[in-house]
Amino acid sequence: MSLESVRAWLAANAPELRLIEVQESTATVESAARALGVEPGRIAKTLAVRAGEQLFLLVARGDARLDNRKCKDELGSRPRMLGAEETLELTGHPVGDVCPFGLNTPLPVYLDRSLHDFDIVYPAGGSLNTSVEVGVERLFELVAERWVDLCRPPEPQA
Repeated sequence: MSLESVRAWLAANAPELRLIEVQESTATVESAARALGVEPGRIAKTLAVRAGEQLFLLVARGDARLDNRKCKDELGSRPRMLGAEETLELTGHPVGDVCPFGLNTPLPVYLDRSLHDFDIVYPAGGSLNTSVEVGVERLFELVAERWVDLCRPPEPQA
């Protein structure tokens, strides 16, 4: 169901976007980066988060980490990741395939500023082996309510 909902959503809202299907799993940032031949930061991971009474999807660069302090400062509460069952029920996508397209329930989508490091990113595409190639600004136009600063960038390599 998840892949079909993404395909239908893309066809209706962004037919120019390319849905990429690969043989390998794209369920984790590392496996998606390897399968797509891109750096892990370009994988746009989508997290289902609750902060106080707020429930939202956060899309961030794949190698960034959700920062409790930044979230508390910006949203007033510590973030909590939704469990697998609640994520599936609300989004229609199982953990590992969560993306901001073709959602079961309309949810606010926030894009983390960490995505500004790239022009093109690759969010999940609704199955364990699909991704969508999309420009960061186009992603914002299509799904986002606002930009936020909730993640820590990766540590620089020595």
